[in-house]
Amino acid sequence: MEKNSKIYVAGHRGMVGSAIVRKLTEQGFNTIISRNSSELDLRSQAAVNDFFSMEKPDYVFLAAAKVGGIVANNTYRAEFLYDNLIIESNVIHASHVNGVKKLLFLGSSCIYPKMAPQPLKEEYLLTGLLEPTNEPYAIAKIAGIKLCEAYWDQYGSNFIAAMPTNMYGPGDNYHLQNSHVIPAMIRKFHEAKQNKAAAVELWGTGSPLREFMYADDLADACVFLMKQYNEKLFVNIGTGEEVSIKELANLIKGVVGFEGEIKFDTTKPDGTPRKLMDSGRLHSMGWKHRISLGEGLKRTYPFFIEANRQ
Repeated sequence: MEKNSKIYVAGHRGMVGSAIVRKLTEQGFNTIISRNSSELDLRSQAAVNDFFSMEKPDYVFLAAAKVGGIVANNTYRAEFLYDNLIIESNVIHASHVNGVKKLLFLGSSCIYPKMAPQPLKEEYLLTGLLEPTNEPYAIAKIAGIKLCEAYWDQYGSNFIAAMPTNMYGPGDNYHLQNSHVIPAMIRKFHEAKQNKAAAVELWGTGSPLREFMYADDLADACVFLMKQYNEKLFVNIGTGEEVSIKELANLIKGVVGFEGEIKFDTTKPDGTPRKLMDSGRLHSMGWKHRISLGEGLKRTYPFFIEANRQ
C-alpha cells in the first residue's frame, strides 16, 4: 500500500474497524474511505455496487459484520447467517468487479470444529462439527473464506482472509445479553461495584480456557498482512497465550476495583472447553502481539467508563 492509496475500511465504527482506521492513520495513510450504516447499507447489493463504482478503492479491509456473544448468536440465528452472508458477498464481489488490488476479509475463531485438536491450526477447518450455539455465524464466516479463495482461484484476485482470536478493547459492545465475555464481565463487575454488591455471579465453572487479543494489536496484524501476505490460505491471528475464565474474572475484578466475591453458577453451560489459536504461521512472518491481557484490560476499562457517561 502507498500512503495515498484509497483504502476502504468496511465496519469502521466497530471495535475492529475503528482500530484499523487508527492504525492506518498512525502509519500515515491519508486517504481512508468509510461510510456508516445509515449512509451505506452493505446488505444492499445495488448500494454497494454504486459505492464501489464511485469511490474505486485500491484496498479493502472487510471488518463489517453482525456480531455478538453466545446468547445473541443462539437467539438471532437467521440474522447472523443472512446478514453476514450478504455483507461479505456484496463487498467481495464488488471489489472484484471494480478492480480492488487487495482485500482482507476478517473471520472468527468460531469457524473451527467444536472438538478440533488444540491449538487450532488453519488446516483444521471443515474437519468436524461446529459449536451448535454459533453455527450460523461460523458458517457465514467460512463462506467468506471460501469466497475469497474462489475469487483467488478463478480470477487471480489477491483476496486474503484472517481469523482473529477473541477480541476486546475500545468500541466494544457492553450489552449484558449480546456482548462477548470480556465486555460483559467489565459491565457486571462495574455495576456490582457501583451497587456495593456482595458478589458477582458468572456462568459455568470458570474452567474453560480462552485466548484474548487487544483490538489495536489485531489492527496492527491486519495492516501487516495487507502489506506482507499474498497467499490463498487464510491466517490465524492470536497471541498464543490462554487464560481460564476464572483467571480472567479475577483480572477484571482487580482492574475494576470490585471487592466482593465471584460465584460461578455451575448449572449454566461452559461452552467449548478450550479454544487456543495456533498463530505459528503469522509469528513466523515476524509479527507478534505487543499488549498483554492485563495491560489491555487496564486500557479498556476507561473506555467503558467514558462510553457509559454519554
